[in-house]
Amino acid sequence: MNDKIVVGIADMKMATREGMLVTYALGSCIGICLYDPILHLAALVHVMLPLNMETGRKSPLKYADTGIRETLRQMEARGARRNRIVAKIAGGARMFEVPGNGSLGNIGQRNIESVHMTLKNEHVKLLREDVGGSVARTLLFDAATGQACVRSYGKPELIF
Repeated sequence: MNDKIVVGIADMKMATREGMLVTYALGSCIGICLYDPILHLAALVHVMLPLNMETGRKSPLKYADTGIRETLRQMEARGARRNRIVAKIAGGARMFEVPGNGSLGNIGQRNIESVHMTLKNEHVKLLREDVGGSVARTLLFDAATGQACVRSYGKPELIF
């Protein structure tokens, strides 16, 4: 695989036609791969939290709702068309057990729900996902093909 472009936490990177976008340590966080197959324009955003409630919204990429919207905006500025963009996601694990049944301890599930809702509201088709569970993941996304690869401890590599 070609050049690796590392996407940090609360970060987003794009590549056209070549390059391997990669993000590590997707625990409760979610990696969202967005792809325009005509332009071979790939974007990978690593979000931490479901909803942006920040005053002034200084860190849009940290949150599922504003992170996805900002990534789509930047893709469209490079010529991508919303009706062609598709998504693949990974992450949203439950990394810690918190007593009780409240959703507070399961930020991963809240992230999954927020990503699903935002993609739906933005009219982006979700093709595949590898979410939930209790293990961290590494997500690789090939700009040439739009193919994603998920690696997690103790599981076979998942290509989709």
